[in-house]
Amino acid sequence: MGNLIRTAHGFGASFVFSISPRLEAGEVGHDSHADTARSAKTLPYFEYHSLEELALPKDCRLVGVELTDDSIDLPSFHHPLNAAYILGGERMSLPQNTLDRCDYVVKIPTRFSLNVATAGAIVMYDRLMTLGRFAPRPVQSGGPVEHAPVHVHGGPKIKS
Repeated sequence: MGNLIRTAHGFGASFVFSISPRLEAGEVGHDSHADTARSAKTLPYFEYHSLEELALPKDCRLVGVELTDDSIDLPSFHHPLNAAYILGGERMSLPQNTLDRCDYVVKIPTRFSLNVATAGAIVMYDRLMTLGRFAPRPVQSGGPVEHAPVHVHGGPKIKS
């Protein structure tokens, strides 16, 4: 779990959560050898005992990560701007009631299930690559031939 929290911190996550964790809250990330950045001290961590307790911010979409026949292939998925991602535990799939609660379910197109921290890192990297402001990939091998687009802020939005 510490590895996943550290990775979420590195990719700029706003928070992390778990449902019925196998570790006590104090053990998650705080003293873990996998979390050398001590991410759990700076990244809000929410622990829920059941799916029914899960409370997400307004307009936040829940995205399940699971190998099912109906899942969307991750490379073809457009990530919502406001999203929380839920992954099953080691050697466990997401229960059907969790899949039913998800707005979207995506799968990493692999031949078999991956380690949870690895799967989480792949999803976060894909999110960064699709929503980040990077120069487009070149057609041939090598680095970008175009510069990243300059971010432009619009004028203030004033409600009347």
